[in-house]
Amino acid sequence: MKVKVVLHGLAVDPVSNSPVMLLKEVQGERILPIWIGVLEATSIASKLENIQFPRPLTHDLMKNILDFLGIKIPKIEIVDLRENTYYAIITLDIQGELVDIDARPSDAVAMALRMGSEIYVNEEVLKKSQTFTESPVKETQEEMVGATEEEKEKLKEILENLDPKHFKYKM
Repeated sequence: MKVKVVLHGLAVDPVSNSPVMLLKEVQGERILPIWIGVLEATSIASKLENIQFPRPLTHDLMKNILDFLGIKIPKIEIVDLRENTYYAIITLDIQGELVDIDARPSDAVAMALRMGSEIYVNEEVLKKSQTFTESPVKETQEEMVGATEEEKEKLKEILENLDPKHFKYKM
């Protein structure tokens, strides 16, 4: 089953100092944190802030090429989590023919933002990952699966201390 999500925001993990992309389900409270690279976070943030560069960045170039060729991206989907690595697909609509392309989740989300595409996460990925809820009352260790108890506690502590007011970019 596919769960529709939106980009809830970008944050910085205070422990690793790495950017974290937060995807929140549209019809629920679960939030999926995905640690991403600095360049991908910059690309996502530049789109969120509508920052225009004199020359196109990689994701902007890809959008320009797809637009020129008349190719649409109706959706992207986070489809798997294996060995702490997330996998995504970008679905291209090429004159009515749908083609799935393998991608990193951060690149897929960067393209979805530029193309106005829907974003989905496979329910199994949510079950395997360390999801949490926006409401602290509902947040329990049982809701965070796929990690050791120590990792769950560490993530729970980080997330409890995250204040949405401190997100650099919030949707």
